[in-house]
Amino acid sequence: MKKTVSPAAAGTEEIGTNGVSAGRADPGQLRRIRRYERLFDRASAGLRALQGAVRRFESLTPAIEALKEYYESDEWKKDFADDEAGKLPPDLKRGVLSEDGLYLLLEEIAAWEALLSEGKEDGERG
Repeated sequence: MKKTVSPAAAGTEEIGTNGVSAGRADPGQLRRIRRYERLFDRASAGLRALQGAVRRFESLTPAIEALKEYYESDEWKKDFADDEAGKLPPDLKRGVLSEDGLYLLLEEIAAWEALLSEGKEDGERG
């Protein structure tokens, strides 16, 4: 019976599938690679979530435009005045008639739109 000798015992190195010696890695190196792999996975997942959120936000453009038009219209002014005069039902949800609420929402949306637009321009240049 022929005795089988491991490559290490025979004084040769085992070669991995990438053509590099498949010797033992430094434990610190493995910890480092695993740590950065976890960070890579988190960053990748975060980027995918952000991309999805941006697509959903961009799909709201018609709704945002409608809110802007309503806020600048005589209809909004009438609805606001009627609310102030107590002419609307008390159980009616009326966040859209909150003068500061709608204004601040539209201002924040404009800031995000500018930020996203700037990012797109940077991407086109880079």
